[in-house]
Amino acid sequence: MKLGFIGLGIMGQPMVGHLLAAGHELFVHSRSGTPQGLTAQGAKACNSPTDVAQHADIIFLMVPDTPHVQDVLFGAQGVAQGLSPGKTIVDMSSISPIATKAFAAKINELGCDYLDAPVSGGEVGAKAASLTIMVGGSEATFNKVHPLFALMGKNITLIGDNGSGQTCKVANQIVVALNIEAVGEALLFAAKAGADPAKVRQALMGGLATSRILELHGERMIKRTFNPGFRIELHQKDLNLALEGAKAMGLSLPNTANAQQLMNSCVAHGGGAWDHSGLVRALEIAANFQISPTPTPSP
Repeated sequence: MKLGFIGLGIMGQPMVGHLLAAGHELFVHSRSGTPQGLTAQGAKACNSPTDVAQHADIIFLMVPDTPHVQDVLFGAQGVAQGLSPGKTIVDMSSISPIATKAFAAKINELGCDYLDAPVSGGEVGAKAASLTIMVGGSEATFNKVHPLFALMGKNITLIGDNGSGQTCKVANQIVVALNIEAVGEALLFAAKAGADPAKVRQALMGGLATSRILELHGERMIKRTFNPGFRIELHQKDLNLALEGAKAMGLSLPNTANAQQLMNSCVAHGGGAWDHSGLVRALEIAANFQISPTPTPSP
């Protein structure tokens, strides 16, 4: 198939690689340029989102935030200018569910289909083609794109109409943030009390407290490996969406708000680009105590 892909960052690059490996023709664009590794695999670099849309039948987006999606779709040299009826937009970014509904309506007016399909699994999942993909849109469009989703992910679910995929992703980010915060508190408590945090984590992995967050992010906290992964500034954005949506619906999400404040603290200390497991640093700063020492750099 002739596919387009816009956004070739930490997530987008390996996702494009899987589509290329399956034999599809890829037309790609990124503000930072096309990585040589993708062009070597056969990806065709395009000068603009319009150019991508003119060449491809299904166009994937993987960019950081709502304004970026809006600009890619409807800005100067945006995707919309290159569309013809019958094409499909698949936005795999994590953005506002409300804005998503508006974007989908505009694309539908052009005679094209729209899926919102945010993902979970981070860089590891993108490289392993094991992403969880949460989809909003029509069942017919979902069925058409599903074989392509299957090249990038494992747990692929049609949640409901447009916007539902993004709503599910916001819910996912609430669960992940609160779990990271809980693991951080637990390991900080154990370490301050004099227990070996690595052995505490090992013991907890065998009981009801076990989780992927404890497995992966608990290890990052202990080993002080806070390179992303998934950046705190992006998770901060996702929790903003949760709290904005909660306010509009009259909901109270107190622990989500607390996790957001901890991420705000990390950003204030220069940690916006840390992996989101680095949320523990806000707890450590407040306690004036680290779970484990910062490794000494090799000479």
